[in-house]
Amino acid sequence: MLHFYKADLVDAEAIATLINSAYRGESSRKGWTTEADILDGLRTTTADIAKLIKRDDAFILMGVNNDEIIATICCELQVIAFKHTVHFGLIAVKPSLQNKGHGKDIINAAETMTRREWRVAGYHMTVISVRTALIEFYERLGYERTGEFEDFPENPTLWQPKVGGLSLQVLAKLA
Repeated sequence: MLHFYKADLVDAEAIATLINSAYRGESSRKGWTTEADILDGLRTTTADIAKLIKRDDAFILMGVNNDEIIATICCELQVIAFKHTVHFGLIAVKPSLQNKGHGKDIINAAETMTRREWRVAGYHMTVISVRTALIEFYERLGYERTGEFEDFPENPTLWQPKVGGLSLQVLAKLA
């Protein structure tokens, strides 16, 4: 069973390591959420995670089991159409522990916590549009495709696309 905590600065390195292992490289292939076939490089850095943790309008929620961080989600408060909304990102589960409900559990915990603390009207996220299995997972959790797409961000110092034409699909859900 997972216990949920907001991350502190001392957790930044472990969170970055978990996220990178879940998204990229050979370790990510142990799970079903890998991006190893479409991107090389890192997903994030310890410094980037520390910046998020320090923000007043964001936090990283950790799912912890036996003192090990096995799941994360970043929650960023945004105002869209004059309503408080949360952008979810950096959703990751330790690859060897995927398909056990931990992803669903941490998303549900983040929804509950942000609804209580920020009184949000809804949630949104972006997913690489070619990641159909991942999009379908979020749809099973009540997220809907908005029809909006964003350009895939360029950050060659961290990641390098292996395929062309990547874009991000926006998914949203009302609170």
